[in-house]
Amino acid sequence: MAKLIFEMNQSLDGYVDHLKFRPDPALFHHFIEHLRDLTGCVYGRRIYEIMRYWEEDQPGWDDGDREFAAVWRNQTKWIVSRTLKSVGPNATLIQDDLESVMRGLKATLDGEIAVAGTELAGSLTDLGLIDEYRLYIHPIVLGSGTPFFAGPRPPLRLVSSDRFGENVIRLIYVPA
Repeated sequence: MAKLIFEMNQSLDGYVDHLKFRPDPALFHHFIEHLRDLTGCVYGRRIYEIMRYWEEDQPGWDDGDREFAAVWRNQTKWIVSRTLKSVGPNATLIQDDLESVMRGLKATLDGEIAVAGTELAGSLTDLGLIDEYRLYIHPIVLGSGTPFFAGPRPPLRLVSSDRFGENVIRLIYVPA
């Protein structure tokens, strides 16, 4: 049975914004290896549109960027959107019946499925489908933006923490 894991980078004050900060080399390497080990990724529309950056090679990329892009392109993806009409390679569009689709993925697959997108994670939390929350906390204060938690969440229990590079800590919680 697969586990749904909501994981994203966030600022000290609880906001996510992939355009405001980038992981250092140690954390980026962790993300490459982690992505390689995932069963797949479920994206909300907005975060998927940001991640599509990795679909085509960009001038100025280093070896790490090219490696991440190759792993990301090969990863199975499910995109949750009512407005998109199509999605890229290795991606399946989910427009209706999110709960049934996610329960089906959890029941038929093994391993971890990453969830990205705060509103999507909020919907899956409301349905009781998120098995684990992984917060990668960066020492940056944004002051505003999209909060990591889009709404109420169940009580959580801290199960572990890790440090990546010089400045990032990962906190892992499960529903209590």
